[in-house]
Amino acid sequence: MIKIDYPEPRFRTKSENGKDWIFDEFRKRWIQISPEEWVRQNFLQWLVQTKKIPASLIAVEKEIKLGELRKRCDIVVYKSSIPWMIVECKEMEVTLDEAVIKQILNYNISLRVQYLIITNGTDTFAFELKGGNIQVLQEIPDFE
Repeated sequence: MIKIDYPEPRFRTKSENGKDWIFDEFRKRWIQISPEEWVRQNFLQWLVQTKKIPASLIAVEKEIKLGELRKRCDIVVYKSSIPWMIVECKEMEVTLDEAVIKQILNYNISLRVQYLIITNGTDTFAFELKGGNIQVLQEIPDFE
């Protein structure tokens, strides 16, 4: 498991009609805060502020096709214009188990990235796909 030291949040939030909202800087719109969205927004800030990944190279809720199905990847990071990393975010109460790993591996059928990350905000695991093998990583790779 990888320990993530999240940066001080720089979120714009609001309450409207009894609902809490957060402004998603990546999608350029207000999103209703859910437990999963809170994890996603914090992890996005960590990628940009700590890992120094340019925001312009990050897609949020990227739609992909798996056969006839349309799915959405929480976070896709691009490098040299090709998908480089997928991040699957779950709410904090969700256990990162085999089902979550299968989900991100299914997404990778379409995207074929080098790195897969799963997180629930507390627990984070990273995997590298290399030569047809999956290697568990002790840290998330640097972008450079």
